[in-house]
Amino acid sequence: MGVNVPEDLRYTSGHEWARLEGGRVRVGITDYAQDALGDIVYIGLPAPGATATAGESLCELESTKSVSDVYAPVDGTVVEVNSELVDAPQRVNEDPYGEGWICVIDPVSPDALQSLLDPEAYRGLIEA
Repeated sequence: MGVNVPEDLRYTSGHEWARLEGGRVRVGITDYAQDALGDIVYIGLPAPGATATAGESLCELESTKSVSDVYAPVDGTVVEVNSELVDAPQRVNEDPYGEGWICVIDPVSPDALQSLLDPEAYRGLIEA
């Protein structure tokens, strides 16, 4: 299929990824999601300090094809956003697991990622 699914991440069924970094969770959309959306032309970032609720809308992406919500993978507080995406939203397409990250959440629970999909389960979802 050619979709990049890094082994060090956890995933949601809504195609968000989550990486645990020093007790905080960095969030973005998957390679599969950015490919399905097409060229991303705008991102409405969440505000630092905003409450993130797992499964609820965190922010919005606008592409040449559609407008899509990005859903929070975990409960917590947004502590950092990738403000470079305001002027360069295409980074989400170019490097979804690196420079295209969206925000960092301070999770309510230290084991917040346990309920998310592992790489093998996520591959099964997108290949179905």
